[in-house]
Amino acid sequence: MTASVSQPAWVAAPGRRPIRVHKIALRGLATVRFAELPHSAKINEALIAAFGREQDGANVKRTHMFHGRFENIYIPAERLPEIAPVSAFARDVATRVLGRTDLRCGFWFNAMSPGHRTTRHSHEENDERLSAVYYLACPADSGRLILHDEAAQIIVTPQQGLLVVFPPNLPHEVEENRSETMRLSVAFNFGPAN
Repeated sequence: MTASVSQPAWVAAPGRRPIRVHKIALRGLATVRFAELPHSAKINEALIAAFGREQDGANVKRTHMFHGRFENIYIPAERLPEIAPVSAFARDVATRVLGRTDLRCGFWFNAMSPGHRTTRHSHEENDERLSAVYYLACPADSGRLILHDEAAQIIVTPQQGLLVVFPPNLPHEVEENRSETMRLSVAFNFGPAN
């Protein structure tokens, strides 16, 4: 098996600011893309505070109970205006990757306290075309993302402001959070708008 890693490229759509995108292509295996959100520190700080404010509010849905915690926390977008720059960034990357603008976007949070992990799963429940994860808070040793493709693994060390984009049918998991603080990310699924 051979791998090729592209040099970071600045990609811009007409009227939009450029974003830096990395691409790893493994011959015969899935393509995983990486993009960094410019000026993410302030955006992340505001979104982390909003998550703290809203995580126990009304109409918050929690799913996928494994190892003593809910892996998915769904907060209604209308209660979370701070998600807008991250969601717009993820949608922009998804539009470029998929080559279409008519996309539906769903998102949820994954809050992993010390000792927690996320079980191996995929996102092929509906008509998803692309999945992504964006990192808000990821202290050292808080769990790497492991993407499984047949006998190969793609291992990603999370970094604040990093968006990782991958096929929804690609099984993935997150290692145990061995840090002393919470690891927080936002996951996205993109499919055709109905």
